[in-house]
Amino acid sequence: MKRRMINSLLGVVLVVVVVFCVPIALVEKRTIVNSAQDRVDAAAVRVLALVESRLAAGEPVTGRAFESQVTEGSYVEVQVPGQPVVSAGERPPGSHLLKAVERGNSGETVTVEQSREDVDHEIANNLLLLGVVALLAVQAAVALAVWQAKRLARPLTDLAETAERLGSGDPRPRDRRYGVPELDRVAEVLDTSAERIARMLTAERRLAADASHQLRTPLTALSMRLEEITALAEDPQTVREEATIALQQVERLTDVVQRLLTTQRDPRSPTAVAFDLDEVIKQQVEEWGPTLRERGRVLSLEGLRGVTAVGTPGTVAQVLATLIENSLMHGAGTITLRIRPSGTSVVVEVQDEGAGVPADLGNRVFERAVSGRNSTGIGLAVARDLAEADGGRLELLSLKPAVFALFLGRSHKND
Repeated sequence: MKRRMINSLLGVVLVVVVVFCVPIALVEKRTIVNSAQDRVDAAAVRVLALVESRLAAGEPVTGRAFESQVTEGSYVEVQVPGQPVVSAGERPPGSHLLKAVERGNSGETVTVEQSREDVDHEIANNLLLLGVVALLAVQAAVALAVWQAKRLARPLTDLAETAERLGSGDPRPRDRRYGVPELDRVAEVLDTSAERIARMLTAERRLAADASHQLRTPLTALSMRLEEITALAEDPQTVREEATIALQQVERLTDVVQRLLTTQRDPRSPTAVAFDLDEVIKQQVEEWGPTLRERGRVLSLEGLRGVTAVGTPGTVAQVLATLIENSLMHGAGTITLRIRPSGTSVVVEVQDEGAGVPADLGNRVFERAVSGRNSTGIGLAVARDLAEADGGRLELLSLKPAVFALFLGRSHKND
């Protein structure tokens, strides 16, 4: 591209030089020749005037009378009828001369000849000067073309590097502008695409992290349930009951995955329905029972019964599972699930008897990558996102003891 730009600009300059310099050279040459011819003509007129004045005075016409009118390189010849030819100066050699002939009223003839050597030298000097100017113009054009080519090629190189970086998975925008509207528009589009790709990659990574975290606990519970089925293989009725619970857990796992995908695509998608909150609580008691017993912990239920809440059962179950797991990992003693009314809402509180949430964390526990201990710092952030996407609200009511509260809409059927 640089070579094409240089050749194009150089071609334009050469055309301009030819179009302007050739006519200027011709005009300058004609001007010099005409000026020299006018000088020769003027010299012939002056000599003729001297000759006529001497003839009128009856004085002889000699070369000394008009020697003052003869310039260097000029030759003057005077012919008077009845008298010998009078001349002054040296006749220039060659036939290519400047010549002027003037005739008087008495038949006298004055001839002035001058060599063209000085004229040709002056023409050559002017043409040389014009050629130098043209050459300087071409050199300046080449320098300008090289500079302009680099100026335009550099942004294109940067844009190509940006596009290559996007293709290689580096979506950082460069925010560079070049003062050329067309190139700035391309750079703006690439930066916008980079930001969009960055958001998409962030969303995909966030989905992967959320899914892996949210599926970990249900899969652990399902694994323990299957182990119990294996241990009770001799009791078909118990195996059937445990298998039914395991299938329900698989369905809830499917619902968790679907809900995560839905939240990623549209965080405000309306999926809330009226559901029996006791059923969701019962599911959590059944799923977490083996794990709690294994660790010597107890899950206690308090508060209202028979409450119809508004939300997505799978989402509410997932949020409660996250809160119970959080208490299991970071708390101690009995885990209490307390259901109470709050205006038009119903609140499910999860409390334990541990040391609580450190004061320096506070509500920052809901931020991603923020954790009081060696954990991922994702669970509570995902739980709050799920609750808000479902139309609810998840808050930390107390630091010591740690009390997390899930606010849900309450169906009017309870009124």
